[in-house]
Amino acid sequence: MSERLVIIGGVAAGMSAATRARRTNAGLEIVVYEKSGYVSYGACGFPYFIKGEVANIDDLLIRTPAQFAAQNIRALVRHEVLAIDPAAHTVEVRNLATGQSFTDHWDKLIVASGGVVVPPPLPGIDLNGVFTLRTVEDALAIKNWIADKQPQRAVIIGGGYIGLELAEAFRAHGLAVTIIEAQPQILPTIDAEMAVHIEAELKAHDVELYLGHKVTALEGDESLRRIIGLTAAKLNRQDAAGAVAAATRTARVRAVVAGGAAIPAELVIIGTGTRPAIGFAAAAGIKLGESGAIAVDNRQQTNIPGIFAVGGACEAFHLVAGRPVLLPLAPTASKQGRVAGSNAAGGSARFAGMVGTAAVKVFDLHVAQTGLTEKYARYLGFEPDHAIINATGRAHYMPGESPISVKLVFEKGSQRLLGAQIVGRDGVAKRIDVLAAALRAGWTTYDLAELDLSYAPPFSSVWDPILVAANVANR
Repeated sequence: MSERLVIIGGVAAGMSAATRARRTNAGLEIVVYEKSGYVSYGACGFPYFIKGEVANIDDLLIRTPAQFAAQNIRALVRHEVLAIDPAAHTVEVRNLATGQSFTDHWDKLIVASGGVVVPPPLPGIDLNGVFTLRTVEDALAIKNWIADKQPQRAVIIGGGYIGLELAEAFRAHGLAVTIIEAQPQILPTIDAEMAVHIEAELKAHDVELYLGHKVTALEGDESLRRIIGLTAAKLNRQDAAGAVAAATRTARVRAVVAGGAAIPAELVIIGTGTRPAIGFAAAAGIKLGESGAIAVDNRQQTNIPGIFAVGGACEAFHLVAGRPVLLPLAPTASKQGRVAGSNAAGGSARFAGMVGTAAVKVFDLHVAQTGLTEKYARYLGFEPDHAIINATGRAHYMPGESPISVKLVFEKGSQRLLGAQIVGRDGVAKRIDVLAAALRAGWTTYDLAELDLSYAPPFSSVWDPILVAANVANR
């Protein structure tokens, strides 16, 4: 009898694991359980679908369950894993379409359940018009709400990557947009002096910012609920409670309360980040790391033999920080999936670590980072220094020339590069990838200054902004 591999979660990490496992072992039985209605999709494209830049949601679907079935990979959607029994080598699964539960056996298990948005316990959080954005269903619901309800005002709670991308999407639909961020700056994953460029770009596109404010409540059609409740109360208490509950189910959000102000809203996005969806894993005795995600070794193996974890459910080793961290990024998830899939199928693969490279487009501004920020480096015990330069992405005389800002973070004394952030309108992604490679190699700012980078007036000045920043750091 062939061995059976069960994978919990069917997006980037899970389906990468399934595909690699199949290539490694043609005889392996592979079953994937996915809670949502879709597998293998480009979640990072959701804001561009909502904006209308991607015309059809099907354009974001990479492969379907039928296509995986052709590879002898059984991908079951709308199936939620409720529990893992490591001793019996079983999982308890609920078919969400029928409500029925059943037990399945595994010889090897991969946890690829990703992250989940946990809405803050605020009054009004269950009002209609309040959304999170994690799944295809979420993206469709937001797009349909805009089309059907034609809201005029949107509030985004959280100024991270998703919030910034959705701000642009909503402005494209003509909505007034407000971002509320509890931290004193937008995009808290970068340093404050770089975030000011993003804040200026948002304001230039009429996005209102409430920074350093926490949301305390969401308000809805309260007057309607009170009227229904009072009217029903004349009948009897039971009818009153039922009527109010029914009114609550249909009540729409009308405002978000933060900093003592009620900000009008007919569409609200909870963009406060995610946490690993691993309740069933922790209950099964799978060890968690300091971050609260599943702890794994470089084979993606957990503390329980035969159980692996990948993607947003687990930690990843950060090469610069020198420790495991929770930093869910799609490229990392896909690489971890390939490693776990290979090993679960009898291969031998290692995840070599990551440096945390990411980018985001904010209207016409491009923002990218890699490695450690200065504040995080200090938190980790480094003695960081930095160099910030303002240059141009092309030769100054070329049409389309625009400013670009580069911040290098490095260790005092050794000049070891610890991280970088770049903000500009041209050539940002190209340059952050150079710096990511330098971090991977363990370079110093002296090494960086010696790089032989390409030059032509449409692409760069003779002294590329990376080289200028390295020279400033070396002074």
